[in-house]
Amino acid sequence: MQAAPIKILSKQPNLQVTIFAVMSKLANDYQAINLSQGFPDFDCDPELIELVNKYMKQGRNQYAPMQGVMALRERLAEKIENCYGAVYNPENEITVTAGATEALYAAITAVVHPGDEVIVSEPWYDAYVPAIEYNGGIPIYVKLKHPDYHIDWDKVKRAVTDKTRLIILNSPHNPTGSVLKESDIEQLKRLVRNTDIILLSDEVYEHIIFDNLIHYSLCRYPELAERSMVISSFGKTYHTTGWKVGYCAAPKELMIEFQKVHQFLTYAVNTPVQFAYAEFLKRQEPYQELSAFYQAKRDTFAGLVKDSHFKLLPCKGSYFQLLDYSNITYESEFDFAVRLTKEFKVASVPTSAFYNQKDNNHVLRFCFAKKDQTLKQAAERLCKI
Repeated sequence: MQAAPIKILSKQPNLQVTIFAVMSKLANDYQAINLSQGFPDFDCDPELIELVNKYMKQGRNQYAPMQGVMALRERLAEKIENCYGAVYNPENEITVTAGATEALYAAITAVVHPGDEVIVSEPWYDAYVPAIEYNGGIPIYVKLKHPDYHIDWDKVKRAVTDKTRLIILNSPHNPTGSVLKESDIEQLKRLVRNTDIILLSDEVYEHIIFDNLIHYSLCRYPELAERSMVISSFGKTYHTTGWKVGYCAAPKELMIEFQKVHQFLTYAVNTPVQFAYAEFLKRQEPYQELSAFYQAKRDTFAGLVKDSHFKLLPCKGSYFQLLDYSNITYESEFDFAVRLTKEFKVASVPTSAFYNQKDNNHVLRFCFAKKDQTLKQAAERLCKI
């Protein structure tokens, strides 16, 4: 006799597998060039691999401290001060995490209570909203202004209520490639002044910013830093997305709450990799030269597709290029992304996946963190459409 199936009451009945997994699987199934998921198809600096091996052989193979290896936290404090003039105590204001996604979840869980409202810009990175909803929070959506995806601060002001607990910012922005300007910082200062609103700043692409622009990290501004949890990642900076190591910097009072969550999500992060990053961070050139490296790839890809029927949208940071396909078809973004993968063997991501109402702007996201040969092959196929 077959037992009745166990009844499971889902906390997120409408939540599906992330679009990145969907499109990457489709790329694999159809042997397509994968410009969907944001990872390089080239390797990291060989020195980093040697350093990980070095620390493994030294026996650094057991649990790291919950907060992260002290040597790494010290190097991060130095780096943040060198880059942004901000001083964080490595003892109690920096935590190493299992990638930026874990840091985002820990940060949101630490401060969002049931019924709290969290302001999220659309389109958003897809880890934000599920974390808000799992914690009983209410996402409040404010659309970035298409086609350059800048923040409409009048809309943000109207979205703020006495229930607003958290505002999430992301610059350079995934998926759009837009970046915060100094005027945005001034608007943000005025908005949160004399409030208890906390800020969560996703800055994983902090070193990938173009056209001689600078990265306006919330670390730079004491009145914002005092209420901010700033998150970044080694994966994007050092071409090591598979190692899944990120970090959060925040004032002590916020970090106490952050670590309460972090310790029961992962407790500790890969020990030899942390030691390797700590030693590698003594060199500033790898992250100082990253913008020029990726700007060249952005320009290469843009040059290769400029004569296609796609329209390039502005890209000021990150390693993603948005292409408007409205001159080609009026299919939905998901349908066209699937057809593009199956028929033309190039995988992308529909930006509609990052909207609450699945808005269809006829825009797809392409990752240009690839070898030039990969970009050339992909562009040749796109130009045939």
